[in-house]
Amino acid sequence: MENVLSEKKKRTGKRKWEKGILYFKGNYDLYLFLLPAVVVIFIFSYLPIYGIVLAFKDYSVSKGILGSTWVGWKHFSRFFASAYFPVLMKNTLLLSLYSLAVGFPFPIILALLLNTIKVKWFKKTVQMVTYAPNFISTVVMCGMIILFLSPRAGMINKLLGLFGKNPVNFMAYASFFPHIYVWSGVWQTAGWNSVIYFAALSGISPELHEAAMIDGASRLQRILHIDLPGIIPTAVILLILNMGSIMSVGYEKVYLLQNNTNIASSEIIATYVYKMGILNNDISFSTAVGLFNSVINLVLLIVVNSISRKLSENSLW
Repeated sequence: MENVLSEKKKRTGKRKWEKGILYFKGNYDLYLFLLPAVVVIFIFSYLPIYGIVLAFKDYSVSKGILGSTWVGWKHFSRFFASAYFPVLMKNTLLLSLYSLAVGFPFPIILALLLNTIKVKWFKKTVQMVTYAPNFISTVVMCGMIILFLSPRAGMINKLLGLFGKNPVNFMAYASFFPHIYVWSGVWQTAGWNSVIYFAALSGISPELHEAAMIDGASRLQRILHIDLPGIIPTAVILLILNMGSIMSVGYEKVYLLQNNTNIASSEIIATYVYKMGILNNDISFSTAVGLFNSVINLVLLIVVNSISRKLSENSLW
């Protein structure tokens, strides 16, 4: 009996393999289009993974990666024992969770609101205005933020002056930094991130809305019971992806907005890795810190994906 089953499995596997070969031969031109992207991803995303070994060595430029001395978990222990570790973890998690809590629902709300607008020219105008900030580079965006918040010439302080308030140097207060970082990010990305929700909303059958209107449903009820359930699968997938990068706060914007007075809340793992690796030339230590950050992201991605699969049957895998 076991021999018969094993023989059936072999035949099934052989048929699948033959089908795959035939499919490839019939669509080889499509795979040729895909080949450049695969090569680029392999070169720039997979080959550099070899550099992870630097986290377990005392890297020396003269000796190279292979010739450098193995030190095991030395750099990880140094990071965990460092006085910077709790501060970096706290600041990174604060900025990440704050950004997720505020930035994740805003594109959904924007997409739902714009989807109810029937005046096309107004809808297109709002979309254009909300999309535009996404195309501003990080350097220019940070320059604009610093200029707007300037205590002398800043627009915000000019408005405060109209109400008799004294100028405030917002960038000099560590407590203001998370709010400045998060809300400027919402302004810059909410419109662009709403595009995928517009696509999901366009897939909802208009017949559902027509039936609901015949039954006397209000616009709010249709949003809550038709539109929102229709985009929940998309929102869940994006939430899982966001949770998988929760520790990866981009260092560019944080570093450009950072100064000596707000560094208590603006120093995160990404900026610390940059300073230790590039400025201080401590390559092995910065690699260890970056690897720790990536492992935490991977664990969070797997956990959140598993929870989502059990609760809602929506998951990445």
